[in-house]
Amino acid sequence: MFRAHFVVIVVLLSFTAVCPAQQSDLSTASCYLDDGRQLFIRYNPVTAKTDKLSNGKPWTPGGTPMTLFTEAQLNFAGSTIPVGAYTVYPIPAKDKWTLVISKNVTAGSAYDEKQDLARAPMETDQVSQPAEALEVAFAHTGEKCTLRIYFGKSASFAPFIAKQ
Repeated sequence: MFRAHFVVIVVLLSFTAVCPAQQSDLSTASCYLDDGRQLFIRYNPVTAKTDKLSNGKPWTPGGTPMTLFTEAQLNFAGSTIPVGAYTVYPIPAKDKWTLVISKNVTAGSAYDEKQDLARAPMETDQVSQPAEALEVAFAHTGEKCTLRIYFGKSASFAPFIAKQ
């Protein structure tokens, strides 16, 4: 257990060293599992006025992909997400978004489908009150953390389930 936490800390420190200029602009959403392990996502809180979505294309808010860090092995849409760091690419569509978890965390690299670890449709709804800025949060229930992404009139949800 100590080794897994150490690896996550080393990855976090490495990522922080690579992106110090962007650090202050990023926001974080986190989820604590019942056993104290954490997962969190770092993202650029862009506004609907400054960042436009392209249906069917991986979205990098403000030109920076979201980054997922997890201290727990997760199940996402039947795929195993090991402890570590990953990039996260929402792919917007009119009726249903898709969420991609990528193994490639190299700063400044472009999205590469060959690096996908998992890909799944998100539950997507339209909201009456549009979100002016990107809002990312987690809802926690037991061993499940559901990622929630709100942008414009879209609200999309994707569950991550901790493995024992």
